[in-house]
Amino acid sequence: MIEVANRLKNVEEYYFSKKLREVALLKSQGKPIINLGIGSPDMDPPEAVLNALVESFDDDAAHKYQSYQGIPELREAIADFYKKQFNVPLSSQTEVLPLMGSKEGILHISMAFLNEGDEVLIPNPGYPTYKSVTNLVGAVPVFYDLTEDSGWFPDLVVLEKRGVEKVKMMWVNYPHMPTGAQGSVKLFEDLIRFAKRHDILIINDNPYSFVLNRFPRSILKYKGAKDVCLELNSLSKTFNMAGWRVGMLLGKHDYINAVLRVKSNMDSGMFLGIQRGAVEALKCSDMWFESLNNVYRQRRNIVWQIADALSCTYNKNASGLFVWAKLPDHLEAENYIDLILKEKSIFITPGSIFGSNGSRYIRISLCASMTDLEEALKRLT
Repeated sequence: MIEVANRLKNVEEYYFSKKLREVALLKSQGKPIINLGIGSPDMDPPEAVLNALVESFDDDAAHKYQSYQGIPELREAIADFYKKQFNVPLSSQTEVLPLMGSKEGILHISMAFLNEGDEVLIPNPGYPTYKSVTNLVGAVPVFYDLTEDSGWFPDLVVLEKRGVEKVKMMWVNYPHMPTGAQGSVKLFEDLIRFAKRHDILIINDNPYSFVLNRFPRSILKYKGAKDVCLELNSLSKTFNMAGWRVGMLLGKHDYINAVLRVKSNMDSGMFLGIQRGAVEALKCSDMWFESLNNVYRQRRNIVWQIADALSCTYNKNASGLFVWAKLPDHLEAENYIDLILKEKSIFITPGSIFGSNGSRYIRISLCASMTDLEEALKRLT
């Protein structure tokens, strides 16, 4: 056996990659599993998106390599979307970089800016990929606490007292996954000032702005943000296009160009039909968001009842594709969800996979039909 690279010694297989194999095995054995674990939208993208994909097959360039920077129409659609929805002006030529999913961007950004030994501020709880990618590039994860008492906001004073001299980068994610906390104007302004004081690059990972969220915000809207911030976004949740793998990176030209130097060595461009579909998605009117959220509101009402049946508490003002629910004091997340999977054939995500501050919580997805949600509620009551 050839020994694996040292970088893998601190990186485990992604939780869902392992757990979904277990769930699939149970289903193959005839178990009536209801999956409330992952945020993979189960509804269709807009019809115009599907039509654009089909129509692209007639284009002479459809099956050729595409630009590493995406077609001009896609970059322009992204810039127009950010101007309309966030009031953020962006140059489609220099400040927009389409990605094959925003998850790709996490790796590319890290490769572009981090050296071995650089420290990276990572939220606890937070998206596990931030930690995994930091380890893969040889940087050092430094976790900052998010708690319910603080509204799931970082305490920047505590971070400064701890010392941030070695910190090169900071991941933030608002609206926050898994908790659903919404970023405020003050939070973003404080983060920008913090980054400027300490020469830190902040990346806001922002794929949930339009899911059950009344106040979509981009960190790039606020004064001085482009000097020290980048933003990731995605069409996965907003337009039911998770499997299409369409994301975007927005920010200052110098930063975008650094990431492009990595990306252009990693892929050969996004399939033309997917880009054409993405253009149509970004042109959707606000009626699309309202229609989408009407469905999620109905589902969330059932999920709240599921959380009640499990004797959990939760914040009804949270946004996003999930309900983040606190367990009773005597329960621990991973053991409890394994018990529910075994006894009720329902898969729910334990909050502990997002960090130690999630060990008393569970995360329930809204990406399931009303039929499945009502059946899950029935099994639990």
